[in-house]
Amino acid sequence: MPIEATKKIWMDGKLVDWDDARIHILTHTLHYGTGVFEGIRAYPTERGPAVFRLTEHMSRLHDSALLLHIEIPYSVDELVAATLETIRANEVESCYIRPLAYLGYGEMGLNPLPCEVNVSIALWPWGTYLGDEGLAKGVRVKISSWRRMDPNVNPVAAKGTGIYVNSSLAKVEALKAGYDEAILLNSSGSVAEATGENIFVVKKGVLYTPPLSSGALDGLTRDSIITIARDFGYEVRVQTMLRTDLYLADEAFLCGTAAEVVPIREVDDRLIGDPGEITRRIQETYFAAAHGKVEAYAHWLEYANG
Repeated sequence: MPIEATKKIWMDGKLVDWDDARIHILTHTLHYGTGVFEGIRAYPTERGPAVFRLTEHMSRLHDSALLLHIEIPYSVDELVAATLETIRANEVESCYIRPLAYLGYGEMGLNPLPCEVNVSIALWPWGTYLGDEGLAKGVRVKISSWRRMDPNVNPVAAKGTGIYVNSSLAKVEALKAGYDEAILLNSSGSVAEATGENIFVVKKGVLYTPPLSSGALDGLTRDSIITIARDFGYEVRVQTMLRTDLYLADEAFLCGTAAEVVPIREVDDRLIGDPGEITRRIQETYFAAAHGKVEAYAHWLEYANG
């Protein structure tokens, strides 16, 4: 989706004009992929724009940085404040937020330790990642020929910029084959996740999702869905899954900050069908919570206007 420019981007402690948010061609992260990022959303509410689980996202940014030996020069609280400041400066009611910690200009080579760490926070209006039709009717997915990286090859628990080459290859393969999204298996053949989303299936009223040990990211949307489902009284099992568990599912859906909660209609041309009752109930509650309409989940929101 094209990026819709806003007014300001936060870079290293100050707001700069959108067109002035530039880096040098020899920026270390551009060459070696040693950066970390987050995807966060702000939603419109009766109290103005509210960011969904902002502090937890910034905490995960710090965790990702630790895994890649990147020392972010701003605390979690400082990054939270900077995000809310940037929302106010851009006068948006809803947006997608992209914090990025990257290794800047001045050093080259595979040793990243001497490099200066730069941090930016950009945001812009952005619709749901897999499209409104996908959100309403479900998407078609395929099992990718590309495998999810082993955690001893790359720390897949980190949202590292270079690590997502793996996901990008799977995404392009799926799109060129006529599908909307791809599911990656790990090196042992178990289901890991989609290219940028966690996955759930429903079978006989029970929800299943792969464990982190299968290569799934510790998604904050995933965690939110587990909480919502259990609060409804559904059983949620975090366990190893095979591709056949996807084929035989009664319902299935993807979840993530960019995609939100998206039903799956087909997997490898095996029809699952229209979004089911459990998927719809969870999807509706997730959006209601993000818009400040569910008191039980009010602690998930941080308001730009206080």
